[in-house]
Amino acid sequence: MTIHLMNCFTDNARWPSNMKTGMVCLLIESEQGLILVDTGLGTRDYSDPTWFTQFFRVITVMPFDVNEAALNRIRALGFDPADVKHIILTHMHFDHCGGLPDFPHAQVHVHKREYDAFTGKSFNWKNAAYIPRNLAHKPELTLYETIDSKWFDFDAIRLPFSPEIYFIPLFGHSAGHCGVVIKTNDGWFLHAGDSSAVYNDTTPKWLIHLVLGPHDARLRKFKQDHPEVLITNSHMFPEFFDQHSTIS
Repeated sequence: MTIHLMNCFTDNARWPSNMKTGMVCLLIESEQGLILVDTGLGTRDYSDPTWFTQFFRVITVMPFDVNEAALNRIRALGFDPADVKHIILTHMHFDHCGGLPDFPHAQVHVHKREYDAFTGKSFNWKNAAYIPRNLAHKPELTLYETIDSKWFDFDAIRLPFSPEIYFIPLFGHSAGHCGVVIKTNDGWFLHAGDSSAVYNDTTPKWLIHLVLGPHDARLRKFKQDHPEVLITNSHMFPEFFDQHSTIS
């Protein structure tokens, strides 16, 4: 089993200007074929950007390089994107599922609360990041809701893959946001998505809570208590991708 960590969306802050981040997407070599966790922006987002992507280009600094699209990252690793059989989504904001149309035959795995929010009529400012065209190709969807496991002291939902993969419900940043836990050869890897910023000691706690939700303190405590577990957030510093390009 190998996990490839890919930067599929560089998005740097205008202030502070030294806050540079890349978007973590995972390519997992599993017994069920290639699994992609989140997609970053899709190729169409570069050729025909939505208003929301354009808005982010104004408020942040993006190279806006189509080579960062998951489709092209996977090709650069020597894989055929058509071999991606499954896509697991932490949530469905524009920068996490924009690439779904690039993998039209992949089965999409997402929490039911998140899908309901994406397709619902209610509106809050976070829902503006849901872009309907990302599901226009009508992919095969598998929705999850029932807690059936525990991972450490977190509620968990077992996904139908080998190695073991779980959803960890971490609602708040979005209605059905989930972390993704993967069993590795040496232990566990928790991709916490946009539920926290455990490596960010610059942004005020109140702002992290407002934007990312209520789980940051708990995940920081978990990281401190379990240094043997590698934890990532969705937006990591550029050096991280050099330090952790693959996990076995």
